[in-house]
Amino acid sequence: MKIAILGCGWLGLPLGNALRQQGHSIYGSVTSPEKAAALSEKGILPFVIQITVKGIDGSFSDFIQGADILIIALPPRLKAAENENFVRKINVILQALDHHPPARILFISSTSVYADSNTVVTEHTLTAPDKESGKQLLACEALIRKFSSQATILRFAGLIAEDRQPVLQLSGKTEIPNGEAPVNLIHRDDCIGIISEIIRQQQWGKVFNAAHPNHPSRKVYYTERATALRIPPPNFSDDVETQGKIISSTYLINTLQYQFLKDI
Repeated sequence: MKIAILGCGWLGLPLGNALRQQGHSIYGSVTSPEKAAALSEKGILPFVIQITVKGIDGSFSDFIQGADILIIALPPRLKAAENENFVRKINVILQALDHHPPARILFISSTSVYADSNTVVTEHTLTAPDKESGKQLLACEALIRKFSSQATILRFAGLIAEDRQPVLQLSGKTEIPNGEAPVNLIHRDDCIGIISEIIRQQQWGKVFNAAHPNHPSRKVYYTERATALRIPPPNFSDDVETQGKIISSTYLINTLQYQFLKDI
């Protein structure tokens, strides 16, 4: 199959490499010519494409032409300082797809579409994001599902890998709130494994939550990770109220018969 990956960055590049090794033809987008070489080295055909709220710069039609699957793996970049309108960018992409619609779409979303309700969250839980990132991602999901009945939404928990350890940002900090809240994390290798299984099993028109089944408290988890990395552990405050949630991946595990590859 021809698979077009829009956004070959931290997740998209190794994902493209894995899918190519499985025998697929991979087209990948990057935002600058300097980044294109990394794709070519992995056997991915690179395209330099810039998506803005005003339009698309680059050969998007050549990138998407004949694609069996489009994977949208763009980082939303929804921090307040950057003030990006991700919904408008997704609208721009969907308008361009009117001319070359792919057979299927996989949209990488986030579990931030759920509120911190101190409950176990499934795909049937009411989505009620309390942050701007979650609100925009939820709106994007709606646009994509309206555009295609063959679109699958994959809501990842916090992303980790050997080169992405959130404890590094917390190390040595004090009076961190919400220490008893459960962590919801997933290793990049499992992100790739899950996407590979969705494609192999042709699981389209679905919504999946994806988080590792282990959910220790933030205090326990980050203290253990800091000890393992031999860095100063973070110090959590003794606040009484906890705000959090446990993201359940039971539906994903049962539907895909998926076994997680990496512990968190």
